[in-house]
Amino acid sequence: MPFSYEKKSVFAAHPRTERARAFNLGGDPKGKTFLYTNDTNVYIRDIENPAICDIYCEHSAQTSVAKYAPSGFYIASGDVTGKVRIWDTTQKEHILKYEHQPISGKVNDIAWGPESKRLAVCGEGRDKFAAAILWDSGTTIGKLNGSANHCNAIDYKPTRPYRIVTASEDMTTSYYEGIPFKFKTQLREHSNFVNSTKFSPDGNFFASGGSDSQVFLYTGKDGEKVAELLDGKKAHEGGVYSVFFSPDSKRLLTASADKTVKMWDVETQQLITTFKMGTVVEDQQLSLLWQGDYMLSTSLAGYISYLDKNNPDTPLRVIKGHNKNISMMALSSDTKSIYSAGLDNKILCWDAESGECDVAGGKAHTNMVTAMSTNGNIVASAGMDDVVRFLDTETKTFTDDVIGLDKQPQCITTKGDLMVVGTVEDICLFKNKAKVCSEAVRYTAKAAHLSPAGNFLAVGGSDSKLHIFDVSNDTLKEIDQLTTQQPVCAVQFSCDGTYLACGADKNVLLWKVQDFEPCNHLWSSHRARVTSLSWNPENKRIATGGVDGSIGIWDVDNLKEGNLIMGAHPKSVITAVAWRDSTTVVSTGHDKCIKQWTV
Repeated sequence: MPFSYEKKSVFAAHPRTERARAFNLGGDPKGKTFLYTNDTNVYIRDIENPAICDIYCEHSAQTSVAKYAPSGFYIASGDVTGKVRIWDTTQKEHILKYEHQPISGKVNDIAWGPESKRLAVCGEGRDKFAAAILWDSGTTIGKLNGSANHCNAIDYKPTRPYRIVTASEDMTTSYYEGIPFKFKTQLREHSNFVNSTKFSPDGNFFASGGSDSQVFLYTGKDGEKVAELLDGKKAHEGGVYSVFFSPDSKRLLTASADKTVKMWDVETQQLITTFKMGTVVEDQQLSLLWQGDYMLSTSLAGYISYLDKNNPDTPLRVIKGHNKNISMMALSSDTKSIYSAGLDNKILCWDAESGECDVAGGKAHTNMVTAMSTNGNIVASAGMDDVVRFLDTETKTFTDDVIGLDKQPQCITTKGDLMVVGTVEDICLFKNKAKVCSEAVRYTAKAAHLSPAGNFLAVGGSDSKLHIFDVSNDTLKEIDQLTTQQPVCAVQFSCDGTYLACGADKNVLLWKVQDFEPCNHLWSSHRARVTSLSWNPENKRIATGGVDGSIGIWDVDNLKEGNLIMGAHPKSVITAVAWRDSTTVVSTGHDKCIKQWTV
């Protein structure tokens, strides 16, 4: 029987960042949304409610920049191969309008002409580092050949006479007149890489910021130097990675690796405000956007801060999220919170309804988290640092309890005072966090789950078997082996303990727990290996996630049919699925997103 579903919410991936590398936020000309890139996706988020997110995922290579046309009807996005795709913003399908390849390497920045008919593109091409083209035909409109090295940024003067300026790693800012565009002059004030350049909205000025910690101001029409900010001194104590003018062109924001953002008066070149963004390396500021009343700054961690000019040391809000793959996920016992672990070793704590997020406090793992399990108000996590840590869900802080393991953990399951950790060579049983026994095995324990009553343990093995243990006497006594034909990577008892389900390669198998007899069925709609499995609270449906990026929904009362949410996480491995309630599924993937589905 067909089922219906809809995407309930997306807690989006955050911008992909690199230390000492500038990147760009884009803004909707109407001031409603902002956008950025990560992997092959472009993320468009509501500036007032960032939990509202649209994702464009049609690039075949890693995206690097995306910018709205001034008309607001189109977005141009570039990737690491040099391709620029121009696509529609008014339709849900985001229909592709044109695709061009103006340079032969990574696109670092894109700027639209004010009429939304021309594009300026720069990056890391082999034969040239910047180009100006017509948006429809891709025809070149002049030569932007002034740079001798990679260009980090480019901007197009929004008023006549039209000009283009580029910021290059040859330590120069090149200035072009047009149309057609031709080289006019090279500005050599910087003594290190020039990372960012931007025209003011009225076209009267443009600014440049570089790794030499300096910011220069020039006239927009002629490219004449006006001033060096903090004349005689450096504008920042670290490299400057982004500059951005206010909508009225009277103010200038600069972002730096010194973990500050500064606001300057354009007319007097005086410093107005310093926003102190933190004290650790991840607080370095790499990108700016000033849109209407909103001033946004993005850190090396990928966190987006809404600056408050009245309280510069405390942002109005900070949007946090993952900008590296999500390896594992667990729900709180009341399912009101989501806990997700990234490849950066952080565990983030999410409000499942609002999407508000914070990083778990205390001493976290020092390597990737491979498994998580919730037990009351504690989330137990095992990592490749060969330890188990415990997160208190009430304080959102790791406790001081740490359990060291002899082998690398692959899975973890908890129930009551019991905890089982499966590793590459053994299975360890703990009671009240003390090890009571372990058993060496000749397979890797890829998945494990304790039954609701805490008397049975099911372990999915690399040996294509489901191993059943009796743990009722605080021992590991193997009582059955269920053959699956393929390695088992996901296993879970139903909430009432009646059934046991597992994912073996592309298949989902089901047994009755009473005698561990198989149900007469085989669900096999996934196109690749099943990675995660979860029962809904009513014990009627199973959700699965797979390497194919799809979510499977399987009905126990209909053992012959299943349904897939195809491309739930496009071009991405799904790492975990879980039911929040009888109709809501949460999923996480290598696309760094957390998604909720109503099914």
